[in-house]
Amino acid sequence: MLFAKQIGIDLGTANVLVFVRGRGIVINEPSVVAISTVDNKIEAVGDQASQMLGRTPGSIQVIRPMRNGVIADYVVTEAMLRYFIAKVCGRFRMWKPEVMVSVPCGVTSVERRAVTDAALQAGAREVYLIQEPLAAAIGANVPISYPSGNMIVDIGGGTTEVAVISLNGIVVSKSERVGGNRIDDAIAAYIKRKHNLIIGDHMAEEVKIEVGSALQTEVPLRVDVRGRDQVAGLPKTVTITSDEVTEAIAEPLDQIVAAVKHVLEQTPPELASDIIDKGMVMTGGTSLLRNLDRLLTNVTGIPCHVAERPLDCVALGTGLALENLDILKKSLARPF
Repeated sequence: MLFAKQIGIDLGTANVLVFVRGRGIVINEPSVVAISTVDNKIEAVGDQASQMLGRTPGSIQVIRPMRNGVIADYVVTEAMLRYFIAKVCGRFRMWKPEVMVSVPCGVTSVERRAVTDAALQAGAREVYLIQEPLAAAIGANVPISYPSGNMIVDIGGGTTEVAVISLNGIVVSKSERVGGNRIDDAIAAYIKRKHNLIIGDHMAEEVKIEVGSALQTEVPLRVDVRGRDQVAGLPKTVTITSDEVTEAIAEPLDQIVAAVKHVLEQTPPELASDIIDKGMVMTGGTSLLRNLDRLLTNVTGIPCHVAERPLDCVALGTGLALENLDILKKSLARPF
């Protein structure tokens, strides 16, 4: 339809990014919804709801409707999608938009159907699903249309997607339900165990951004962490070093490395030689973790590069895929 908007949505565990054809990325907000427990009405979505995390009275509940890259709460996800689509298209629209939504590689047909139905109920006319590594590769300007191997490691908030792509399609892939949120949880658990300090999600994420590193740094970085003392029950501040954080996040990083190794082991030899020449491309917010590219290079022996706009790659890819629908139609994930 000529006048219908074309919208690409990166429906992530941590953030929702919305791409509109002709305008680029217009929305980048946390995938968080605040609901009143009194009348079940939506109180806030996105940035406003995220500020309420861990700070609400009993009458308001803050929910993350996406977990590990898939819908955990269907009704809330639909409400969230409706809010974002209305924000882009206006509440009173004459033409329903065409929507392309990214989904992890490892989703089941039930989970794919849930995403499709939620988008249709939220006001989409037509819904297409694209696998996250494919969208990330398109958004990172990787030349995937040639008969040559390209390796993508997309590490988001809830999932790590590793794939080898050739001729517009995924040849080998692995989806591991580990990402930025698991790293935050590991930091919070470590600080609680070692320093008897209970911290919230925001504080754990702040520690990860400030001093988090996949490998030990030459000069340890330091950050003050504020929380509640587990023994005394009073507010307390402790200083954490980057070496401690490296120790804390070793387990989730091992899972990411294992997923990368698994895909390399399954890759056909011709494509493997292409990957050795080109290296692998990292996308997603967690790929910005200090020295994560060096860790992957050390373990696999393959050069690793972080994409230019790692946070935006999947959203950009969904939008570009809509523009090239005829070429990519065979490669898209079936709705169910």
